[in-house]
Amino acid sequence: MEENKINTIGIINYGAGNIFSLTAALERQNIPYGMVNTAADIENYSHIIIPGVGHAGAAMEKLNGTGLVEAIKELKKPVLGICVGMQLITAHSEEGDAALLDIVPVKTKKFDKLLNIKIPHMGWNAIEHKNNSLFEGVEDNAQFYFVHSYFIEYNPTFDIASAQYGLKFSAAVQKDNFYGVQFHPEKSGKAGEQILKNFSNLG
Repeated sequence: MEENKINTIGIINYGAGNIFSLTAALERQNIPYGMVNTAADIENYSHIIIPGVGHAGAAMEKLNGTGLVEAIKELKKPVLGICVGMQLITAHSEEGDAALLDIVPVKTKKFDKLLNIKIPHMGWNAIEHKNNSLFEGVEDNAQFYFVHSYFIEYNPTFDIASAQYGLKFSAAVQKDNFYGVQFHPEKSGKAGEQILKNFSNLG
């Protein structure tokens, strides 16, 4: 029924995401969700999340194996990529020299050890966000939880939030109905849950 599609999140289930922590966060916010295993499942949901942890190249291989790639690229409803899920919507990753979904035309690059930083970037980091609906009600310089060795290059055309870790990188991007966050909102306390709530309310 049509009313079941309102503010209901479909999670792309392709074997490369820590889905438990995400679903627990959605449950705390009373946001209904379900799993997307096939292209037909997408029709059951108003919003789509692409989770992801680990290796971007391996994650892309798994996603290719689902047959969901073309359906994801054609989506007109709000889509949120989280961590490796964000990296998947970029054009290319240096991790595995992998071609990705190429929805947002930026690259995912590896942090350079010459920056004298610990890799992976793990822990809490402040972000500077722009006036974007995804960050409504979130203070500027709010802290979010990151775990990553690769980053999305900063591009002001698509950047909606940035962070500093040896260099400036995109903590969040947007192109049309596609959004991505490098941090883990489901592990970022109140601010992170506000992001999930805001995403679920996007038109």
